Amino acid sequence: MSDIKNPVAQGKPPYLLTPGPITTTDTVKEAMLRDWGSWDGDFRAMTKQLCDQLLAVANASETHVCVPVQGSGTFAVEATLGTLIPKEGKVLVLMNGAYGQRLAKTLGYLQRAYVTLDKGDYLPPMPEEVDEILANDKTITHVTVIHCETSSGILNPVPEIAEVVARHGRSLIIDSMSAFGAIPVDAQQLPFDAIISSANKCFEGVPGFGFSIIRRSALEQCEGNAHSLSLDLYDQWLYLEKTGQWRFTPPTHIVAAFLQAMVEHAAEGGVAGRLARYQRNQQRLVAGMKDLGFRTLLNEKWLSPIIVTFLSPQNERFDFTEFYDRIKAHGFVIYPGKLTVVDSFRLGCIGQLYDEQIDQVLVAIAAVLDEMGIESGHAVLTEENEVTA
Repeated sequence: MSDIKNPVAQGKPPYLLTPGPITTTDTVKEAMLRDWGSWDGDFRAMTKQLCDQLLAVANASETHVCVPVQGSGTFAVEATLGTLIPKEGKVLVLMNGAYGQRLAKTLGYLQRAYVTLDKGDYLPPMPEEVDEILANDKTITHVTVIHCETSSGILNPVPEIAEVVARHGRSLIIDSMSAFGAIPVDAQQLPFDAIISSANKCFEGVPGFGFSIIRRSALEQCEGNAHSLSLDLYDQWLYLEKTGQWRFTPPTHIVAAFLQAMVEHAAEGGVAGRLARYQRNQQRLVAGMKDLGFRTLLNEKWLSPIIVTFLSPQNERFDFTEFYDRIKAHGFVIYPGKLTVVDSFRLGCIGQLYDEQIDQVLVAIAAVLDEMGIESGHAVLTEENEVTA
């Protein structure tokens, strides 16, 4: 790779091929250069604009409300679970990776009863499985599902699952952290009580707050559920409705950056435009990696346009830390694997990545394999894992 194409050689930060934080535009970064008063009318107007635009993206303005919360996406997930699920509730956790496992762990901390459907790392929870569980257990009040399970890169069949949950009269909570903004969501077609995401994913903002789009009629019933003052979305919503302000110090600069990111999201064609670019990134990336001998963890029908998990080369010279550091020196930050059964690593498709960056990272990976004396990215799944093929 020539120095002209290597951002590190040009004194610039490396591109992030991760599921968030991601590489952002200069204009999003520049939006953080102004200070805002958290109680000022201008900032209250910014908060209203933020919530209104997110509701519009989900076609949820008539039925749902948007409640932002300070912190990472996990803060927003815990806040939503703790607010919407009453202490006597029971949750079915659909689990096929690390983030489904985190949902269950969170419910344990919240002392909410739950059962799990654990599909391992390779397969999605299927609607017929959910149907059977809900039919056999009338005590389940809520179902939680990860929209895009980024530990493997799998895109779960959320619309089909939502239909089953609605038919059984249960409440659906969707963790759409790495999908909302690029995967279409229509609240008038997709029945859910809450969908959760954060600023630094497919809208290409920076980290600092998450948000939950919650059915108004469901949230109105949630007074007294929350386990935490700062994570009480019912109270946060009431205060926003009454004053236009966040209850506690908001991430003012992050909100400003997010509003600029929303402008750029719309300019790219909104959800459809963002999805098209991410899909192109994924297809170009997977094809190039296969040319280098790498194999995806998942069958192609389950691949998401958000992030792709690749099996590590079966070569005694391969060491992920060295592989990571060498690729970073070429100008790209990749993501380690998060699986328990096989060695893997992940390459993200979101953020400010276009054909040029995808082509460059493929050149970088080829160069690093050569530097490490590895002829091919070849890896073989075990017989147990071949169920995805």
